[in-house]
Amino acid sequence: MPVSEMSAVERIARVLAGQRLSINAEGDQASAGDEVDDTWRDYRDDAVAVLRTLREPDQRMAAAGDERVWEAMVRAALADS
Repeated sequence: MPVSEMSAVERIARVLAGQRLSINAEGDQASAGDEVDDTWRDYRDDAVAVLRTLREPDQRMAAAGDERVWEAMVRAALADS
């Protein structure tokens, strides 16, 4: 399994920025990559909020694996924030 060199907070923040900027989502920019690079930090608080929400797995997630491992991984991602 590949492991990202980017933190989970940064990856989520970049997705949120892209969603708001890119014409492929809610934005109006045909090529939003540079703008995402410049503004993703503005979405860090939103990314942290998403991760906090995901600390507890839902029933389907818990049935698929060890919920303690999931919680530990999300908490580790939050420790970087």
